[in-house]
Amino acid sequence: MTKVITYGTFDLFHEGHYRLLQRAKKLGDYLIVGVTTEEYDRTRGKLNVIDSLMTRMENVKKTGFADEIIIEESTGQKFHDIQKYKVDIFTVGSDWTGQFDYLKDYCKVVYLERTKNISSTMLRTQNKRIQRIGIIGTGRIAGRFIPEAKLVSGVSTQGVYNPHMESAVRFAKRWEIDAYRSLEEFYTAVDAVYIASPHETHYGYIKSALEHGKHVLCEKPMVLDMKQAEELFEYAKERELVLIEGIKTAYCPGFSSLLGVACSGLIGSIRNVEACFTKLENPNFRELTDLQYGGSFTELGSHVMLPIIKLFGKEYEEITFHSINDERGLDLFTRVVFKYPNGLATATCGLGVKSEGRLLVAGTKGYIVAEAPWWKTTYYEVHYEDPGKVDKFSDRFLGEGLRYEVSDFLSMINGSSKNEFKLTRGESIAMAGIMEKFLKENRYHENMGA
Repeated sequence: MTKVITYGTFDLFHEGHYRLLQRAKKLGDYLIVGVTTEEYDRTRGKLNVIDSLMTRMENVKKTGFADEIIIEESTGQKFHDIQKYKVDIFTVGSDWTGQFDYLKDYCKVVYLERTKNISSTMLRTQNKRIQRIGIIGTGRIAGRFIPEAKLVSGVSTQGVYNPHMESAVRFAKRWEIDAYRSLEEFYTAVDAVYIASPHETHYGYIKSALEHGKHVLCEKPMVLDMKQAEELFEYAKERELVLIEGIKTAYCPGFSSLLGVACSGLIGSIRNVEACFTKLENPNFRELTDLQYGGSFTELGSHVMLPIIKLFGKEYEEITFHSINDERGLDLFTRVVFKYPNGLATATCGLGVKSEGRLLVAGTKGYIVAEAPWWKTTYYEVHYEDPGKVDKFSDRFLGEGLRYEVSDFLSMINGSSKNEFKLTRGESIAMAGIMEKFLKENRYHENMGA
């Protein structure tokens, strides 16, 4: 008898789950299905699991394919289960290709082709909680989005659009999703859109998606013009659609915790915020070749402005920009100085100059410091006048961090407003206004956002 084993969360049980179990059963005579516990899902970084363990096990049982159902509770259990149950074949979906090759020493490993377009009309009628997300753009961040999104229960990455069809096809093949030749076909297939295209195209794609009734999560900077930001948020509000800007730091647990401590009174009244984020970018990448919309501030400015706007607010009295530009006029290093009625702040970023990247929040009783990469906050300290007194805080930051914004995006689509405070419309609008000021002062260009 050939024994087969597979594992999964099987949350919001859908057609893709059914087909995977069906094909797994055909691989042998006896199928064992491991269903993960909520706690194990949390430790491996899966967010937003909705159905209980008992419900998920019952749904697997109802298919009739599983001869035995077990519970997966910990890392390393797969290895022990294969030996314990004398398994011949281990199988999972092809979106995990390569990740379980280490088990080939103990049994045959089979990666089953992923079921595309799992949210069929039948499924959507049965369960409207699964949102089909489509991606516009095929750059580096889009490639990081897909494995993060699959760790958020309740979303399915449906397909990709890029006006350069060959890029869309390559991307779709890599991630086993569909490539769409036209935006109309693309919009028909999805419920929500993740925009990861070049900065200057964001406005047009956001408006187009909203016009087609789609919720939008757009990579930072959302737009580079304040009036455009105001227009788009108002447009979304009128149509009762969700529109949020994807600055992942805003949604990560550690950063939210840091803001809470900063505003708790523990360090007194906040008087100074210093945020720095630099990296040495490949000179051939868009960030350093696009003379109109590239450069350090358009690429990293959203990150370093975020804690300043969150802690001091949108109403600054003065703002000045200081940049080191290359011979073409593109900023390699930029420092922005904010003056508020009761405080000062500096936002520093660079693509061609490397500096110590940290976040410092100074108050009348002490200060908070988070070392690089603070934009993926996992640890920070609170220091006081007494150097022997230091409070230490830590939190988790899973993977690339995009799963946090996807999870909150999904919650908002499903009607929850409890996470809107993490990055408000007003804050995104204010940052778009600062981007606009910078571009007008730093470089000459026409047709902003066209």
